[in-house]
Amino acid sequence: MTTRTVLISGGGIAGPALAFWLNAAGFQPTLIERAPTLRTGGYVIDFWGLGYSIAERMGLGADIERVGYHVREVRIVNDHGSRITGFGTRVFSEVTDGRYVTLGRSDLSRLLFEKISRTTEVIFDEEILALQELANGVGARLERGGERQFDLVIGADGLHSAVRRLAFGSEHEFEKKLGYAVAAFETHDYRPREEDAYVMYGRPGQLVGRFTLRDNRSLFLFVFTSQDDPTPVGLHAQKAMLRQRYRDAKWECPRILEELDKTTELYFDSVSQIRMNRWTNGRIALTGDAAFCVSLLAGQGSALAMISAYVLAGELLRAEGRHEEAFPKYEAYLRDYIGRKQQGAERFATALAPKTQVGLWFRNLVIRIFAIPGLARLAVSREIADSLELPDYPWPAAVD
Repeated sequence: MTTRTVLISGGGIAGPALAFWLNAAGFQPTLIERAPTLRTGGYVIDFWGLGYSIAERMGLGADIERVGYHVREVRIVNDHGSRITGFGTRVFSEVTDGRYVTLGRSDLSRLLFEKISRTTEVIFDEEILALQELANGVGARLERGGERQFDLVIGADGLHSAVRRLAFGSEHEFEKKLGYAVAAFETHDYRPREEDAYVMYGRPGQLVGRFTLRDNRSLFLFVFTSQDDPTPVGLHAQKAMLRQRYRDAKWECPRILEELDKTTELYFDSVSQIRMNRWTNGRIALTGDAAFCVSLLAGQGSALAMISAYVLAGELLRAEGRHEEAFPKYEAYLRDYIGRKQQGAERFATALAPKTQVGLWFRNLVIRIFAIPGLARLAVSREIADSLELPDYPWPAAVD
């Protein structure tokens, strides 16, 4: 196979994972990321199952355990901070054979970038402005890099994918809003600090979570109903919306809002899924959230990004670079699996932050039932078990 060039847009999880496996398959990837540097902060993810298996195949198992956290308890508290209910998380580790970890999404991205730093052309502060499919490739007009041509172009650029917009259509054609918005930020020197516990406080249509990080940092997560509200643009407007939504909230919320005033980095977005009938168009393909975002609240986006990147690169390898053979097999292998994950994610969003007082009561009742021996394992196994078997591709290059 003649070395094929592949332009990858997006430096989160799917992009560098895809670059790694394309390198292993003998391709020549170029990765661009519109941010000027690697992103930091953000939010934490739960990482398990097939995504974890792929990370191990990349030699990242020990690193993920080193930077990750092993949460012991999820605790739900009332207005005064007293425990209402909760559950231990040992069952998650048991169901996944000990391969379950919580880590910062930006930490996972950094580990992936370290694996490709010597083998992949990486360009920060760059974005695709236009794409044109040619007889023997794809012409890409870059914001700063001018005109370049590649054999293939892959959009791994997330929920708000530019590649999807340029090659498939506007975002509103594919976005399914789940009726919530989410925000997250980090702060230093916050007290109390409760190691390896995720503490949540909720009212109808609102949730605040607190998680203790290393280096004297704490992470706060907001989840709240947002039906047709436009996502505010800019840090000032986003803070204003959070202050308005949580102005009457109890527990530690007044202090958390004080910390919010100090932050200069805030993650803020709608909770949405991407639903598409096809993930490929000629020589252009999508992977990860750009193709099938299950929603941030599902907690599986990063693992699914790793899986889709692995399968996409593997099918290109099997087809010796013939995208017209590889792309349909990539879609066929993953589509039903991803569909089931999206359905489960819709249920989870409603269960995490119920919109009514009755919904809160029922959620807490279900959590109490988790204490009954055997039921927790049965419920967790049904929700997080992977029904997909990873293909074994004949990678010709050393995986290191």
